[in-house]
Amino acid sequence: MNNKLKMMLQPGLVLYFVALVLFCVAAALLGYYTLAIAEAVVTAALFVFYLISRSRRNKEVQALLQSTFNTLDVAKGAESPFPMALTDLVDGSIIWCNEKFSQMTGFRERMYEQKISDVIEGFSIDWLQTGKTECPEDISFNDRRYRVYGTPVRTEETGLGMLYFSDLTELYQVRDEYIRSRPVVSIILVDNYEELTMNLSESAISTMNAEINDAITAWAERFHGLLRKLERNRYIFIFDKRYLEGAKAEKFSLLEDIHAVENGMGLTASISFGLGVDGANFEETYNFAALSIEMALSRGGDQAVIKDRLNFEFFGGRAKEADRRSKVRSRVTANSLMELIGQSSQVFIMGHKNADLDAVGAAVGIACMCRKKGKPFYIVVDREQNASQQLLAEIEAVPEYRDALISGQEALLLCDPRSTLIVVDTNRPDQVESLPLLEAISRVCVVDHHRRAADYIEPVVVNLHEPYASSASELTTELLQYSVDKADILPIEAKGLLAGICLDTKSFNVRTGERTFEAAAFLRRMGADTTEVKLLLQSDFNATMTKFQIMKSAQMYRKDMAIAALDITVSRPQAAQAADELLNISGIQASFVLYPQDGRVYISARSLGQVNVQMILEPLGGGGNTATAGAQIEDTTVAEVYERLTASIDQYFEE
Repeated sequence: MNNKLKMMLQPGLVLYFVALVLFCVAAALLGYYTLAIAEAVVTAALFVFYLISRSRRNKEVQALLQSTFNTLDVAKGAESPFPMALTDLVDGSIIWCNEKFSQMTGFRERMYEQKISDVIEGFSIDWLQTGKTECPEDISFNDRRYRVYGTPVRTEETGLGMLYFSDLTELYQVRDEYIRSRPVVSIILVDNYEELTMNLSESAISTMNAEINDAITAWAERFHGLLRKLERNRYIFIFDKRYLEGAKAEKFSLLEDIHAVENGMGLTASISFGLGVDGANFEETYNFAALSIEMALSRGGDQAVIKDRLNFEFFGGRAKEADRRSKVRSRVTANSLMELIGQSSQVFIMGHKNADLDAVGAAVGIACMCRKKGKPFYIVVDREQNASQQLLAEIEAVPEYRDALISGQEALLLCDPRSTLIVVDTNRPDQVESLPLLEAISRVCVVDHHRRAADYIEPVVVNLHEPYASSASELTTELLQYSVDKADILPIEAKGLLAGICLDTKSFNVRTGERTFEAAAFLRRMGADTTEVKLLLQSDFNATMTKFQIMKSAQMYRKDMAIAALDITVSRPQAAQAADELLNISGIQASFVLYPQDGRVYISARSLGQVNVQMILEPLGGGGNTATAGAQIEDTTVAEVYERLTASIDQYFEE
């Protein structure tokens, strides 16, 4: 019973009993022992009678309260359909409850002397004390699920709260079953089908197809879905969402199982998944799956990508990227890009922040295409914050590029509705030189070689995104071969493109394919001087000393990872060069350089190709490709980033 209610209904007899006891003691001290004994007996009898009468009175009061509330319920028309309980907001004790609450909890005896947290274990009324009318979390009790509502009743002297328990068990079961049975649309694509079947006989191709079908079917049967083959290398698989967590838990084991399928020359099969989840209907879910498979292929294939309404989720993708590009696509893209340039009033060319030789080289290559079409062009670059000062100075000295290098603010003033923006060497909106310019121009094209990030630039009119290419300069060089005459290419443009290729391939040591050498040979014929390119790649004495100081501070992690965590600010080229140099040390598979700058912590990562540094930095918000990656983390310290980096490395090797 509420303490204040007890004080109001129970007479204050404590002082009377104390007085009687004192009389007994006084009689005994004065020697009236008979009188003292008689008084003690009478006092004890009165005390026992008081306890019995108080207990009877409490029960009568409780019965009266219960009867009063029941009468109120009847007066309202009927018994409340919800279990209800009146609680004290101070200590959470139960003052009153209706019959349905008693039936729900099973507590009838001593109910009114207990707290609500004792009756329903773990249940708190803190939310009701703060004035809220609905419990933030549903409760489970005796295999039933309830949503709890409350009404706080405050007076000058006390605070009470009425709780209402709404049994939504059946509704939750229907909801949960609805969620579990939502369709997941999956597109399964054999990445390298052309390479697998090349030069094989019809019977060998049939055998290869049967092995691939058997592997995919055996995996799909575990999820009780609908599997259909759409094309020779493309399948569609629809299954319930209840099985998706199991597929994620095993990291889509088909990605590894399919590697057991080989052609006669030892080439193993690889597949990619594109899964669409939580679409409003089948059409939207399928569109999510189509975006996912495009994302998987643009990141190198051999992986699973899940797309829902908000995010992408990635699994796999550790295999070394194989060059699956087609020159047909480069030719088609070149024609489309030239046509778009011809329809534009002017063209803005923009790379990533702190533009390096690859970004600038690709930019001048696109500028050559604009000159061929006779369209004005501008290269958007920060003249102060960049990693290619010498090349930019040489470009400015060429008459064709007079006034062509501008800032993002200047570009915003010049652009109009017919302007076109071509982004090179990045596919992430947060990495471009000028985000306002990207948002201001509707016609955007992308030429990039980095693995596609979840926050990809879109919409895009023309997209040449090849993660298998060594550099954006290599891709631009191929575009030039199909769009301009050899005489249209200036020596400075050929030099810039070759410098970009040399930078990203570490002078043709990593991420180099036959088409990389073809592009380099073409540029050499166009007047690119390898000696002059070497001069562009040189660093001064102080920068070299700084680079070796960075290397000296590096520590080994997991035996073959070198991490240099600096507490001083260095330039981006110095950090990148130090990361490159660390790979020249025997036994190092990947290197990471961490350094603070402008309130952020930057990471420059490099790899020989066996370790995918892009996947390691992706959880930290970074991007790049297998051999070269970077990240920028705001509002943190180098020590904190070091801990996150090592945790990401551990997770990469544990999965």
